[in-house]
Amino acid sequence: MSIVVTGATGHLGRHVVEQLLEKVPAEQITAVVRDEAKAADFAARGVKLAVADYNAPDTFDGLFAAGDKVLLISGNEFDKGRVQQHRVVIDAARSAGVALLAYTSAPGSLEAALADDHRATEEALLASGLPYSLLRNGWYHENYTENLAPVLEHDAVVSAAGEGRVSSASRADYAAAAVAVLTGEGHENTTYELGGDVAWSFAEYAAELSRQTGKEIAYNAVTGEALKGILAGAGVPAPFAEILVGVDASIEKGELVVSSGDLSRLAGRPTTPLAEAVAAALKG
Repeated sequence: MSIVVTGATGHLGRHVVEQLLEKVPAEQITAVVRDEAKAADFAARGVKLAVADYNAPDTFDGLFAAGDKVLLISGNEFDKGRVQQHRVVIDAARSAGVALLAYTSAPGSLEAALADDHRATEEALLASGLPYSLLRNGWYHENYTENLAPVLEHDAVVSAAGEGRVSSASRADYAAAAVAVLTGEGHENTTYELGGDVAWSFAEYAAELSRQTGKEIAYNAVTGEALKGILAGAGVPAPFAEILVGVDASIEKGELVVSSGDLSRLAGRPTTPLAEAVAAALKG
């Protein structure tokens, strides 16, 4: 029996494999990657590697075995039919008779277009008859803290989210929840709504940046149309800009506030404060 992680060299996947290595022997972990070279560090520590691509269904033939626990990390190629990509993994897992397929989805309250692929994947997973766990991940701190350059250049946080709040957490927090499900018992046919312990507003985010940088960083609330123009000017492709504007609209409606407490319960600790993520990003 293996614990199999798809997208294992991605931002979230790396955290998951690192944390699994703290809990189970390396030979029980299989990292599914597209580029073997990017996982050389895992292989050197005894993790098994499997080379497969969501866009090439035959690469998943025989990859899974009966009894495996699988983490399907959602793809990030928005223009390549993510639902079909995910179905490739679900079909292969069903053929093998895996013990559990956990999927990184989106909050149940999120109505933005970004959630459409996740809902369709959830439906495919439930229809497959596989034992499942839906890990409905909220927003990541890193969605903001990894893109501080324009904020610091213009001394402004710009958003079309109004006074909306976000229950974000770190990638490491969401990875900890996934690891708890993959290594624990009793997670079959479960749905977890995952988000940070504390929801924050963009005005509070700007204030925290001001506090830590010693600069006066303002929060500029703009309309969705204005934000589209700003993103276009920054070279963001129109379809992706549309997604980002849609997410801000959802934030303004409160759709990214997750108050279940599931994330800290699964992780076994409080979630990482936004201030800590900001400090790490500024140091980096």
